[in-house]
Amino acid sequence: MSTPGGVVRRSLLDDLATSMLSLIADRKLSVGDQFESVRSLAERFKVAVPTIREALRRLEATGAVELRHGSGVYVGPNVGRLVLANPLALAPSAERLVELLQARALIEPPVAALAAQIRAETALEQMERDLAAAAELIASGDHAQLAEVNMDFHRSLAQASGNATLAEVVESVTVVNAREQLEILHIHGDRQTDLDEHRAIYDAVRAGDTELAERLTREHLDGVLVVINQRLQHP
Repeated sequence: MSTPGGVVRRSLLDDLATSMLSLIADRKLSVGDQFESVRSLAERFKVAVPTIREALRRLEATGAVELRHGSGVYVGPNVGRLVLANPLALAPSAERLVELLQARALIEPPVAALAAQIRAETALEQMERDLAAAAELIASGDHAQLAEVNMDFHRSLAQASGNATLAEVVESVTVVNAREQLEILHIHGDRQTDLDEHRAIYDAVRAGDTELAERLTREHLDGVLVVINQRLQHP
């Protein structure tokens, strides 16, 4: 079960992590539900307790489970996600910022068009709240949370498409890359224009205008990309 020196084989840990996720799915456990104890899992999979702990720590790093000291193992918020953040990612480079925006400009406009077609009501209501929160943060001069709220708007826009996988893909290049998006906001700096463009996108989606929603989203992201490129080339 381990290589010389006490290092557990990667394949074993991967197998254990996968088996535990399958067990969670088979039992139809939801986020926040308590899972089996570490000792019970060790007995089930016939491995040592430290090996189970190491496999659980891998799952915890992705948010699939939570280890609560003195309480046990619980299902985490990311247990069903297909796209996950890299907890060891390096600080964003200029090239990384540009690549992220280019990816978003390709992915998000068609998703906005689908959102205008489907118009999932819960997501539309969340978009309204995101816009109101952004307006309050701009008015108060509290910009610390503005990047997060702006990304929440784009996530809500994707969720309005009714396609959970597309929503995760969009989230992978927005919310998951929170540090990069904060840096983009810092460089771009035109907070009121961002808000106005977000409002226009929301209005198009709410009205069911697929072509306008797609065009406005593309123009919004292309505009940010132009500014970022200019600022990076002429700091």
